[in-house]
Amino acid sequence: MADYWGLLQVIIALPLLALFAWGFVRFILLRLLARFDAFREYIFLLAIGWCLGLAEVADLAGLSLEVGAFIAGVAIATSPIAQYIAVNLKPLRDFFLVLFFFSVGAGFELAVLADVIVPALVLAAAVLVCKPVIFRALLSRTQETREMGWEIGARLGQISEFSLMIAFLAQSALIIGKDASHLIQATAILTFLISSYIVVFRYPSPIAVSDKLRRD
Repeated sequence: MADYWGLLQVIIALPLLALFAWGFVRFILLRLLARFDAFREYIFLLAIGWCLGLAEVADLAGLSLEVGAFIAGVAIATSPIAQYIAVNLKPLRDFFLVLFFFSVGAGFELAVLADVIVPALVLAAAVLVCKPVIFRALLSRTQETREMGWEIGARLGQISEFSLMIAFLAQSALIIGKDASHLIQATAILTFLISSYIVVFRYPSPIAVSDKLRRD
């Protein structure tokens, strides 16, 4: 009975939280940003406060902090100030991104690696091969060049970092077991590593190996 109540709580709380975020951004947050947009510190603190505040509301509603923060970002992404916030919060974003991947790596149990390494390699190879081909085929329908299609496919060849978050949350909620969670994490880590090497050696990047490819 408790499982059904938890599922019902999520079904009710998630759309209500999204509706609240949309209304708050449209009728309150954007007006506050427009009124004091000359102060960079004010926009910085307001954006962080909005993200942390909605994360706390989500936690009180029975959802996770990560879901609340994600909805907060999506709600403000459609606003005119979104690009300005993204640029000015980039150092903070990169800092917490490093902490996120560090925490994921630190929490990975190497003892389980032997049980999941073979399926992880198979899944990683399938993702790295199939995703560029699929993106190339889809982008060819939008009149993109063949080279651009392969480049975009290679850059998006890895599994999204959201898979790590979903695996962590699913394991915490006992939806999947430890082996399944580590299989997802191992696959994601492998695709991150291989895809990064492909991009660094073949395509323009700030950390490209070749001087000709090194650019922001």
